Amino acid sequence: MKAYWIAHVDITDPEQYSHYTQRAPAAFALHGGRILARGGRSQAMEGRPTPQRSVVIEFDSYEQALACYESELYQDAKGHREGVARAEVIIVEGVAP
Repeated sequence: MKAYWIAHVDITDPEQYSHYTQRAPAAFALHGGRILARGGRSQAMEGRPTPQRSVVIEFDSYEQALACYESELYQDAKGHREGVARAEVIIVEGVAP
């Protein structure tokens, strides 16, 4: 069953944040992740204010999504995001077709 990363990000230092965005896609690709939405137009309809950036990444399974997040490659990329962006990341399992 498919799984998704859903992330909301507010960036305080775009130049430093670019070091994260240059590295993270390699981790996604290694674990079969496909970026479905990234930083496009968005509007919060309920809850917190609209984040600067929303991201949705699809994986073939919950296990792959979790393995990607826990991987050394992603954790290295994440280290470049820390301190220059506030991120909320959720991994959610999809529903059966």
